[in-house]
Amino acid sequence: MIKRTLFLIELILVSLACTIIVSCNKKASVKNKLILTEAPVNIQLADYSGGASLRYLPGARIISIETGRPGSNKTLTEDFFSACFPEISYDGRFMIFAAQQKENDPWQIWEMNLKNLKYRQVTSGMEDCTDPAYVPGEQIVFSKLTLNDTVKSAHCLYICNTDGSGLKQITFGPDDNLSTTVLSDGRLLTVKNQLFPVQGDPMLVVMRPDGTKAEIFYAGPEKRTLVSSTHETADGRILFVESDNENLNAGRLVSISYNRPLHSKTDLTSGISGDFYNVLPLRSDKFLVSYRKSDSNRFALYEFDPEKRTLGQEVFNDPDYNILDIVAYEAYERPKKLPSEVDMQVKTGLLLCQDINFSDQFLPDTSSSIRKALKIEVLGIDTTYGVVEVEKDGSFQLKVMADKPFRIRTLDKDGNVVSGPCSWLWLRPNERRGCIGCHENPEMVPENKVSLATKKSPVIIPVHITDVKEKIVELE
Repeated sequence: MIKRTLFLIELILVSLACTIIVSCNKKASVKNKLILTEAPVNIQLADYSGGASLRYLPGARIISIETGRPGSNKTLTEDFFSACFPEISYDGRFMIFAAQQKENDPWQIWEMNLKNLKYRQVTSGMEDCTDPAYVPGEQIVFSKLTLNDTVKSAHCLYICNTDGSGLKQITFGPDDNLSTTVLSDGRLLTVKNQLFPVQGDPMLVVMRPDGTKAEIFYAGPEKRTLVSSTHETADGRILFVESDNENLNAGRLVSISYNRPLHSKTDLTSGISGDFYNVLPLRSDKFLVSYRKSDSNRFALYEFDPEKRTLGQEVFNDPDYNILDIVAYEAYERPKKLPSEVDMQVKTGLLLCQDINFSDQFLPDTSSSIRKALKIEVLGIDTTYGVVEVEKDGSFQLKVMADKPFRIRTLDKDGNVVSGPCSWLWLRPNERRGCIGCHENPEMVPENKVSLATKKSPVIIPVHITDVKEKIVELE
């Protein structure tokens, strides 16, 4: 009798626990604490032609809300003339963001304690800094307007400690690098837009937090612009908004696979009229999106079902503001912390190519000429670093001065251009990189063979340098 009574009590307790869990799950599915960036409706987004100019919207603010709870919105950046690009720390306690404290101040990176709303300045200087993101190891990465003879004028990526110390530049091409996200594998995913010598279409580039192993992740159709930052889902998708060049500040919600980013693009909103600006994946079956029905409407917050590909109910709108960034106000799993091969005592990096005549139809200009390339030319910003003859199997190996941008084009036996030049590359100190060919599909792995170029000493670039005195690194 006692045992039966105890058993019934246990069943009741289990039932109550399940009820509480279900109730909490239902409540969590309805209410979400969010942090949003809002831009005043009297600011015409169309006047800011996408890309870098969107970093500097006047009068923007960051607010917190709890969906399903009217009147819960609170302005977090009242002390700033303009603020945007909020990112939450892994423990959910802090927020970094970009802001102007006064109207004519340069944009800088700030960090706020979300419990007491006290804030402190992380970066300082006269150069604008935007698009911050937390990096494992108590660091942050951000875009900084860089002005010098190497990159001309470009938003390069920098990394520093969360207190602003240990500042290091990690990208070195004449490209804007914006909307950087830290993937769960520890790599940085950034929107890159070539600026020199001609402006290119934006693409997604992935790299390690030390700037090594930078390579293309996704390139959309020509004349397309990536509007929003990227978001990684738990089921292995990368989400962002892609726009055509006629409507730079709004577009279609796009999904690509983490495992096959170059060949898996899906337009999730092809049957929906109107414009999307940003997205936040809450679950595999529920997103929140910044959406407007037409140019005359404001961007407001809506639910979106990615499985049915339908727009749901309106969650939040502000009569005086457009909703731009959407961030979940909660703790989340920290990405992997990747080791670094960079050694600042080494002045060069190594680049090996298996075959310059290898061609793949992934890139639009790879319908290669029937002429065979026998040489490469390495180009700097305003000069040539030299011409190098490749081996009989088409391979070459270069020892390139570190942190200097360069491009490569292929030449025939008479010095005529066969293909290229490629997009800007750089090598970090002690970095070792390899590629299949000058027009490889980036998703391919190299053939298992020993290239002839590896049997000789690498060619030093620029070619006029005959010897480099640097730390010798022994490979194990």
